[in-house]
Amino acid sequence: MKKYLILLSTILFWSCNSQTASSPVDVAKIVVKSFYTQDNETLKKHTTNESYESFMTVQALLSAEEEKDLNFNVLDKKIDSDIAWIKFTSSYSDTLETFKLIDDNGQWKVAEKKEKEKAPF
Repeated sequence: MKKYLILLSTILFWSCNSQTASSPVDVAKIVVKSFYTQDNETLKKHTTNESYESFMTVQALLSAEEEKDLNFNVLDKKIDSDIAWIKFTSSYSDTLETFKLIDDNGQWKVAEKKEKEKAPF
């Protein structure tokens, strides 16, 4: 009985501490908010290295905004295996935005589009 309790405790501890992969939409929301509020630790966690560097280049030209209601509105999305595309609007920008996300070992991350790569919508 004691062995079973130890095994059960170990499994419970592992399952509570394991990182669950967020959906591409959830990650896109996190990236938008962290970019505009300059929460760069969070931004780096949810983007590829190349994409993070691009965000940092653009962010250097902007001033941080106060955190506000995101009003994230998905206009279109396409998820195909390990690549997702999210077309959205948010309260932080007046323009329509599109993110490409890739599945990086079970974690969705915003990635750079390849040259001449177009969204599927």
